[in-house]
Amino acid sequence: MTAASSPITYTDDGFSILVVEPWVKQQVQIVRQYLTSFVNHLQGKVNQIILVDLVAGSGLYSLGANREIFPGVPLMAMGLDLPISKFVFCENDPEQYKALKIRVNRYFKDKNAVLLESKWDELAARLNLYVPPSKENFKTAVLCLCNPSSFEVPFDVMDRLAEKDFSFLIPFTFPLNGRINYKHYIHQQHEKLKNYLGGYKDFEKLEKNVASNTLFYKRLLAIYEKNMVANEMNSFFSTHRLDSGLMEIPTYTMGLFSKLNSAKLIHRDVIESEFKQISLF
Repeated sequence: MTAASSPITYTDDGFSILVVEPWVKQQVQIVRQYLTSFVNHLQGKVNQIILVDLVAGSGLYSLGANREIFPGVPLMAMGLDLPISKFVFCENDPEQYKALKIRVNRYFKDKNAVLLESKWDELAARLNLYVPPSKENFKTAVLCLCNPSSFEVPFDVMDRLAEKDFSFLIPFTFPLNGRINYKHYIHQQHEKLKNYLGGYKDFEKLEKNVASNTLFYKRLLAIYEKNMVANEMNSFFSTHRLDSGLMEIPTYTMGLFSKLNSAKLIHRDVIESEFKQISLF
């Protein structure tokens, strides 16, 4: 199946739109590739496919000075011609939640979409109401995007959702530069980083002998992968070029974590697609 883009032209409607750098637009397209492959490999093998976005945002982005408006993952995903049974979008910021709700109702009334405004300690329980688990004669496949561009989502949430056999797609992106650097996170955001990784022992491993942003990033990624694998998940990484004043490293990593046998094939599809696009240039 080929995912077809919606012909919708998005314009400034007066509600919240996050201004971003050009690489974010490319990241949305990479998520699209993962989502399309996920659905294509699972279609016919399960009874329903659900997309969950833990930090959905307002639904729209704009590119810096030229103000080009483009859809974030929620609107992008609903605009695809894919057999996704349900979309569950979570957003804690009231302004962005309101904007997303208005846009979903405006552009995609025909889609089965649920919007949740929940605190992290309530989220896993609330998702139980909208994401039915697989049973003997009824199989559910869930792709869960977690892209807060920060350390907002505690690992405890990931643990609880992993128990429900969610698959996760995680772009590891967050401000990392000369001002907001590894020292800032280790000292000023100690508690948040500890919760993000899953505990004090992991935090201690992260901060030990760290002397650069690059080493901080690599070590954080290794710890996160270790903890996801501990949930009996397979891990697959893709690396993508990054030209950003906010994140001053040359590449960032996208992680796919899943118990599905098809996860390796999903990852391979994206890598091959990326290679073909690079070859065109």
